[in-house]
Amino acid sequence: MYRYAFFDLDGTLTDSSEGIINSIKYALEKNGYPVPDEAELLKFIGPPLADSFAGYLNLPKDQAQDMVDTYREYFAVKGLFENRVYDGAESMLAKLKRAGVELVLATSKPEKFARQILEHFELDKYFEHVVGATLDGKLGRKSDIIKKALKDLEIKDHQQVIMIGDREYDISGANDSGLDSIGVLYGFGRREELRQAGATQIAESTEEVVKYVLGQDAATKILF
Repeated sequence: MYRYAFFDLDGTLTDSSEGIINSIKYALEKNGYPVPDEAELLKFIGPPLADSFAGYLNLPKDQAQDMVDTYREYFAVKGLFENRVYDGAESMLAKLKRAGVELVLATSKPEKFARQILEHFELDKYFEHVVGATLDGKLGRKSDIIKKALKDLEIKDHQQVIMIGDREYDISGANDSGLDSIGVLYGFGRREELRQAGATQIAESTEEVVKYVLGQDAATKILF
């Protein structure tokens, strides 16, 4: 059993696609850019937004950050709550916490917004610690966020920690710190993406996440 479980937010605990897509559309339209189809917009979910805007629009770093600022005009007011908790996600958190696992949120979403979302959906009670991106973009990459969480909690034995997320960034971020990882398939990532990134385990459901974190024997006692 792992002592700590680090969780991603978007695509792992909540389906935030509606709010993120609406916020991206707002930013593109306000700045005079064409809006692509939804499949293209879904690619924005996962990496830091400034990187997504820079890559998609071929913008320099400062202009990409301006797009992020426009995005937040919508997101901070409305998009934040165009969101839903995945079926089984709260039960997963409750089972892990009951089993004695310390839960940590490690997200590329700005920490301010991440805390608001946890509180809105009453998930904050499950987490010992929350680490998110800074609004100025200085802290945003998943590997840096994971490292900050490890430092904040003074975790020396990285074998006690597992990272759970739905995209390659979660898995590669875990690998950078020598952590095991679980890639989940009910979010925005796909099996091949997670496999190629080097996920230790791939879970199709929240119950499988519990089994991988606790180990089969302990999970059976919790689940049944």
